[in-house]
Parts: sequence; structure tokens; C-alpha cells
Amino acid sequence: MEIDLTINTELAEQILTGFIRSEITRSGFSRAVIGLSGGIDSAVSCYLAARALGPENVLAVRMPYQTSSADSLSHALLVIEDLGIPSKTIDITPMAEPLIAQTPPNAHVRQGNIMARMRMIVLYDQSEDFDGLVIGTGNKTEILLGYSTIYGDAACAINPIGDLYKTQLRQLAAHLGVPAAIIDKPPSADLWDGQTDEGELGFTYEQVDRLLYQMVDRRLSPEECIQAGFDQRFVRNVLGRIQRNHYKRIMPPIAKLSNRTIGYDFLYLRDWGT
Repeated sequence: MEIDLTINTELAEQILTGFIRSEITRSGFSRAVIGLSGGIDSAVSCYLAARALGPENVLAVRMPYQTSSADSLSHALLVIEDLGIPSKTIDITPMAEPLIAQTPPNAHVRQGNIMARMRMIVLYDQSEDFDGLVIGTGNKTEILLGYSTIYGDAACAINPIGDLYKTQLRQLAAHLGVPAAIIDKPPSADLWDGQTDEGELGFTYEQVDRLLYQMVDRRLSPEECIQAGFDQRFVRNVLGRIQRNHYKRIMPPIAKLSNRTIGYDFLYLRDWGT
């Protein structure tokens, strides 16, 4: 089955840089802060922000933990030097280790969540210091699958790449000039030695993006996806992930008691009053 996820990268760049510029300035800011991991997602967000706001107005923050790969730091430095943006390196080990030390040695998810939330504390502190908004680095594939830490790497003020599947993000990265070493390496949250996203998920981004496009963008039912040639177990697995992790994609629900409840009857667009 032919599924074309090709995007117009030039148009995407134009739309996304315009989005960053308008959303930052309408909030009364002119600067941005990005957690730069050395991976493709944060690199693309960084390139877009630098082009939207000017390199001097984007702060890249590297936040290694003691087990982080040396490549993560060096690849992030490639972006920093290529764009000429200000940067900081803040080691989260002294902050995260006391809590991580209380978890079992193989509690990888708990430890990864601690690291992710510690990094977001650092980013929002730097946001105050740099007087800039935190820009998100999560792509559409990760958001749909729930492959993120709520109030960790999922937390941000705006997200310019959240409507791009991972395979589409790679296209945009090449267009923007992201270094090949970043584009070509296996995606990884860098939580433990040898960890990769696709190894942990159990399928490749290319495989799941083709299915997600059918289920989400084309609104095909699970049965229609199976009839189109997708493996039934794979379809059920992905659908279950989307459903189980929906709570990560919405604001916390509020119990309704009054006539006008926030999120139910008190509804305004994000830019209301600006």
C-alpha cells in the first residue's frame, strides 16, 4: 500500500518559523529557551527558533546526566556552533541522583522520568533568567504514542514540531541543514547505555508513521487498516497506546460544580485578551 508522507519542507519552514515568531511575541516575549539533547527533534526546534527570532535570542541548554552518551553533548555542540546561539551546560546529576538512588537499579522508566522532569525544572528556571519561553521538542509520533514524560519533556510553552511525524521531521531536518551525524543516528532518549526509541517501542518510526497517518490523518478504522495490509496485532498495539496515553495530550479535567467551569463552559482561545 502506497503511503506518501513527503512534505513541502520549504513551506513547512515558513509556517513553523512564523508560528514561533507570532506565538512568542504575542505573549510579550522575544526570546526562547530549548533543551538541546543532541537528537534530531531538539535540533530541528533549535534551527527553526534561530531563524524565527534570530540566533542571539535562542538559548540552548545541554543537561547531561552521568550516564549520558558523550555523543549527545558533542552533537548538541554541532548545532550550537553552526547556529551561533548562546548556550549553557548544566549537569543534572547532583540534582537527580538523590532521588534516583532511591529507585531499584533496573527501574529505567522511573529513573528516566526523574531525569526528564529535572531537565524541565532547569529549563523553566533558565526561561526566567533568559526571559524567554520554553519551546517544545516532541514530534507527532511521540505525542500520539505517549512516548514522553508528562510534565517532563512534554512540558513547554509552544511546540513547533508537534504536527510532524518522525519521518517528516527527518525531511525538514535535512532541509534546514541539521548535521548528518544527528539525522542519521538511531533515535534515543539516552536514558541508559544502548537504549534506542525503536528498540523500546518494538517497531520502527517508519512503520508506525505509516499506520498513524492512516488512523489519524485519514481517519481509517482499525479494521480498515488491517484490511489495507497492516498486521492486526500491530494495529491493536498502536491503537492501545494512543488511547491509554490520551491523558498526556489534554489539560487535567476539572470536576464541574458551577455554571461556568474552566475547560467546559469557560472556553477561550489561547490568545484571548492579547
